[in-house]
Amino acid sequence: MADSDEHSEHPRRHLRQGKGRMEAISDGVFAVAMTLLVLDLAIPFASGSRDLIGALADEWPGYLGFLVSFATIGAIWLGHNTMTEYLDHVDPAILRLNLLLLFFVCLLPFATGLLAEFFKTDGAERVASVTYGIMLLLCSVLLSAVWRYAVGAKLVSPDLDDDEISLLTTRLTPGLGGYALLIVLGAFFPKVSIFGYLAVAVFLLLPFRPTLSRRAVRERRSRRRSAG
Repeated sequence: MADSDEHSEHPRRHLRQGKGRMEAISDGVFAVAMTLLVLDLAIPFASGSRDLIGALADEWPGYLGFLVSFATIGAIWLGHNTMTEYLDHVDPAILRLNLLLLFFVCLLPFATGLLAEFFKTDGAERVASVTYGIMLLLCSVLLSAVWRYAVGAKLVSPDLDDDEISLLTTRLTPGLGGYALLIVLGAFFPKVSIFGYLAVAVFLLLPFRPTLSRRAVRERRSRRRSAG
């Protein structure tokens, strides 16, 4: 009997170790993607201080793209950090979903460079803006998909109740409608859409009402049992 319990516990330990490895590679990818963004900031050529000020001002699309992408990746990382905190263990499917999320996070520096390069080019600026918005939308959709799969597959901590799961789902599914609207807007008014992407990023970074701690959940359940 003891051998059977030990054997059944081994897969559980393995799945929990997999959660730690998922967190580690995710944090690494987020950090590298945020660092790569700065490489797309062009150093302008200028012969004097006045020329340098003007040259720096001309590069504003790159600075704006950097700000939006950095804020967006930061918001996705915050959401991912919250999600993994409440996971009890992982399975092969969520690991693959998480890799897909990281794939599009890695593409954000490329989309940011595309935006900075073609933002002042007629016609191409629309393509760059729409491409950029699609990348942002996919990152948000996949973050939500990873969490929703975890809930459906019962990978979340058993300490969580339905109210807390609903609150976390709301926290991890913001901005999707805003991104979709801004992608359409970017096909006609690309400059306006970029500032819209910035507004969404700032909104995603705003602190939400904190979730219940695991201790608070246990205490609330204990009070319910006592009352019953």
